[in-house]
Amino acid sequence: MGILAWILIGLLAGAIAKALMPGKDPGGIIITMLIGIAGGLLGGWLGKVIFGVDSIDGFFDISTWVAAIVGSIILLVVYRLVTGNRHSRA
Repeated sequence: MGILAWILIGLLAGAIAKALMPGKDPGGIIITMLIGIAGGLLGGWLGKVIFGVDSIDGFFDISTWVAAIVGSIILLVVYRLVTGNRHSRA
């Protein structure tokens, strides 16, 4: 798959992850999109490392989408843990 396909999958996976985990995030839609793109790559890598499967088969394969969504959820949880507890001090 090309880089444009990964960007599109990442954007959609980030939106799906956000819908599955609603709540107030410190970042806006741009951060969610970036988390989705990185999450798609993370999910593909984890699928290959942990399960030994090629989860990056094609744009319309369910394994590609599941890997991207799971990776996006993982990164969204980590992002919330890292940035969610910060308070501004004035």
